[in-house]
Amino acid sequence: MNAYAPILGLILLAAVFAVGSVAFSVVAGPKRFNRARLDSYECGIEPTPQPVGGGRFPVKYYLTAMTFIIFDIEIIFLYPWAVRFDHLGVFGFVAMVTFIFLITVPFIYEWRRGGLDWD
Repeated sequence: MNAYAPILGLILLAAVFAVGSVAFSVVAGPKRFNRARLDSYECGIEPTPQPVGGGRFPVKYYLTAMTFIIFDIEIIFLYPWAVRFDHLGVFGFVAMVTFIFLITVPFIYEWRRGGLDWD
């Protein structure tokens, strides 16, 4: 149990900080509420009405989000490989080149189709 004491202490410290920050903002924050302050803000113009279902996002938004997630996953796999590169030998090198190739081909396809152009 002594091995887990620092981890439990850090979790407890993080929880106390999170709860304490929220409690302090409630106590120390301003209490003046008015209609203009509670209304949504869109660059100084009147907000546009939203449809009942909350509106639809363009598909391009989801494609960009999925591309971001794919490259995050690629970085997550590259870190351990870079740290242990000297111990992996030729097999590790070939495996990572294959992995990077399999990630790069869809990236080039999306790039050529205009998926990364922000209109």
